[in-house]
Amino acid sequence: MPDQRHRELTRLANSVLQPGFVGTTAPDWVLRRIADGLTSVVLFGRNIQTPEQLRALTAQLRAENPDLVIAVDEEAGDVTRLERHTGSSRPGNLALGTVDDPDLTFQVAHELGRELRAAGVSLNYAPSADVNSNPLNPVIGVRSFGARTETVARHTAAWIQGLQSAGVAACAKHFPGHGDTTVDSHHGLPRIDADAETIARVALPPFRAAVEAGVRSVMTAHILIPAYDDTLPATLSPRIVGGLLREELAFTGLVITDAIEMGAVSELYGITGATVRAVAAGADAVCVGGESADESTTVALAEALARAVQDGTLPQERLAEASARVAEFARWSSRLPQSGPEHGADGRDTGLAAARRAVRVHHRPDARTTLPLAGAPHVVELAPTTHLAIDGGTPWGVADPLRALRPDTTSVRLGESDLAHHDALDRAALAPAVGRALVVVVRDAARHAWMERALDGLVRSRPDAVVVEMGVPSDAAPAAVQLNTHGATRVCGIAAAEVLLGAV
Repeated sequence: MPDQRHRELTRLANSVLQPGFVGTTAPDWVLRRIADGLTSVVLFGRNIQTPEQLRALTAQLRAENPDLVIAVDEEAGDVTRLERHTGSSRPGNLALGTVDDPDLTFQVAHELGRELRAAGVSLNYAPSADVNSNPLNPVIGVRSFGARTETVARHTAAWIQGLQSAGVAACAKHFPGHGDTTVDSHHGLPRIDADAETIARVALPPFRAAVEAGVRSVMTAHILIPAYDDTLPATLSPRIVGGLLREELAFTGLVITDAIEMGAVSELYGITGATVRAVAAGADAVCVGGESADESTTVALAEALARAVQDGTLPQERLAEASARVAEFARWSSRLPQSGPEHGADGRDTGLAAARRAVRVHHRPDARTTLPLAGAPHVVELAPTTHLAIDGGTPWGVADPLRALRPDTTSVRLGESDLAHHDALDRAALAPAVGRALVVVVRDAARHAWMERALDGLVRSRPDAVVVEMGVPSDAAPAAVQLNTHGATRVCGIAAAEVLLGAV
């Protein structure tokens, strides 16, 4: 009898996990776990090659359980899984917030939803509802709709309504707001020291707007907020999940954790300990597998939850409540009609049009350069190391789009290590630009001291250089002419190239 109860509890525990896996087809262990109660999986870029392959994968998974929740982490910007091999055909949140047309945001998200629904995806871990109030934030940045609370709230609601109108559940993240941080929660525990009044005024309104817009799920953040709980990170805090989200914001949908293996919580409590604490705090679904995408991790988490019920650490009623909420979510999703055809020409046109509208050109009065450029430029792209949410292999930049318009464009991409030698800028960047226009492309230059130094050196040597910032723009732009794209997606690069060469 004890073994029977443990099996029942393990099945219940499986139902609240949302694991990832490796491969473009479902491995046997995932199929076995579905038979043993697993009701959700999450897909990342490593699982996606083509639209046809993605449809085949989701069909394979749903053959085991037609109501299976299939999630993806697709922000349709710098963070993209569907288009990681090409760069996104949509500009991302900061670009949409810069345009500040909620109807456009709705349309971009709706077309993404149609594409996801046609591919068999039922839940998208987006949008970011974080207010990027700290411009040096290492992990949010262009993933946010901006630094103004009202703008972020307006576009969070529009994005959610657009996506969900196409039959895919949205997930507002990272509750109660990851925007005012200087630590990446993939690696450490961020701390927000603002008082409760400031948080309520700055960070919470986009989440209130999300709830009012009918968002089906909310993802919690692995951040410490002493104003609410000076001991436990938000994901593990009953005061934040139960008190703030459930009671104060009156959210009744699915609460999902950010990836539970992230260093912010796993280094403090272990991955199994963090999982038990998260469910006890009020989370309904535990995301795991961005990095720990193996059967042993999923088994360990299910076993830990079952044991926690048996030893009294986790009330069985809480685990059952979480499981029931996942099941209700799955039923809601399975009842929705299939969407129309996947992302086509209209969707691509909308994304590019949005990117074009987001480009901002700044000329200082002393600028010696005029746009469009007279000839093919030499392009220097200063490339930072991206955080874990962004696939490091996803293409970005302006050189390739410029080359598509002017094949005689030349370019070089330099990282921090490439600039270790004292004459690296002269050799790789300045010498090839003799007799040509110089375009310097940066990505969040204000967050990278080495990039700021290199940019300053290039602009001092070539005051006529044009700078393209593809991250969060800085108020202290050194160039006489600067383009801000507000994102580094493929269409952002195309839009910048068109402005540089007058090809719009």
